[in-house]
Amino acid sequence: MGSLGNVARTDGRRELSFELRYRLLTEITEEVRGTLDLDEVLNHLIDAVKSVVDYDAAGIFVLKTNFHPFPHSPYTHIIAGTALRGFPRAPREDDPMLKWGRGIIGHVIRTGEAVIASDVREDPRYVEGRPGTQSEIAMPIVVEQQVVGALNLESDRLDAFNETHAEILRFLCGVAAISIEKAMLHRHLVENKHLEYQMKIARDVQAGLLPDGPPQLPGYDVAAVNLPNLSISGDYFDYLPLPSGNVGIAIADVSGKGVAAALIMATFRAALRTQVGYETDITRIIRAVNLFLLESTHTATFVTAVFGVLEPKTGRFTYVNCGHTRPLLLHADGRTELLDRGGLLLGISADAAYEAATVRLEPADILALYTDGVVDLSGENGAEFGALGLERYIRVHWDQPADGLIECIVNATRALTQDRSYPDDFTLVIVRRLPEAGRAAPGSAPAPR
Repeated sequence: MGSLGNVARTDGRRELSFELRYRLLTEITEEVRGTLDLDEVLNHLIDAVKSVVDYDAAGIFVLKTNFHPFPHSPYTHIIAGTALRGFPRAPREDDPMLKWGRGIIGHVIRTGEAVIASDVREDPRYVEGRPGTQSEIAMPIVVEQQVVGALNLESDRLDAFNETHAEILRFLCGVAAISIEKAMLHRHLVENKHLEYQMKIARDVQAGLLPDGPPQLPGYDVAAVNLPNLSISGDYFDYLPLPSGNVGIAIADVSGKGVAAALIMATFRAALRTQVGYETDITRIIRAVNLFLLESTHTATFVTAVFGVLEPKTGRFTYVNCGHTRPLLLHADGRTELLDRGGLLLGISADAAYEAATVRLEPADILALYTDGVVDLSGENGAEFGALGLERYIRVHWDQPADGLIECIVNATRALTQDRSYPDDFTLVIVRRLPEAGRAAPGSAPAPR
């Protein structure tokens, strides 16, 4: 590392001439040109300061720009990088400057004001960082009118710093800001690339939690789609083969979005599959899942869900609706049933009670289970898709196979919103009971009443 040997150290009585500015700029630029590592940049900069302004201790503190540092920040890890000289130890997480914004450095970071303390014992803002310090100077580091950090120098002599030093440090902080901004942008790019990789892993893991295909049920045609609003979804659907030959069908929607919702979804899935493994009564299954969610998640999180068991031979579907959007059972004769029996959404109350109800899929009937991301859609003119829109599209395309029916609905909703993305996770399950052998399909069934 160089020492800026061509730049004479100032005692505070020299003015910052154009020649000195130029030398500082060119030689600091030369020092940091070869690296984009933030810690290396900060260490180059703090040693450059020593070449022009004497100090007994010094520090550069750069904030994480995605956190508001002070006051009342819930985060303790607010520092993106530091470079220290002359301090007995690095500041701890509970350091009063880092955690609460106290001290002269905290004041500078909060306010963007430079501070010269000729005698730190007389400055009420001072918090001792080293026992020998008697005077201090601190200067904000500003990028695009935002304070991103501070440069701090301390001396064991009284009145060691003055306005000329402040002018020099202000110039140095301006030069430093350029290098720091480049290093932080590089760090963000690296972190974002790492995050993208982690999100890809999360997407792959979540994809493994969803069925890789529909159940093979003689006499039925089943299909589903899950389109996340973000990279990963808080929606869930599943098919659970049962020893009796019946099949459990589940759909759920976790409050919130992103990683947190996906984790709750995985928790719900594990709880449901565990209970189905040794319990047959669906109300007891749901009560157990509810209690498990209460014990495992934050009270502000909840899950809406429908879980039911289909008897393929009879078409009986016994279900519990836990505060979820009401599935549609569309009969071939034009009738529509809403599956709304059940109880409270899950993860809210340990005393929640649930009741089951049974409907019947006759030959040629269609059951649609969906999350609110399917129906809570509107176009630019305010026209809403809604449950009636879903029912209408199913009946218009009644003769389509289950996967073709889903494709029609996805195309219709995207045409309505004029966007390939959705404001919420979009999950839809279609269960068609095929017409009986020897009977023709009804074709386009009557419009909804």
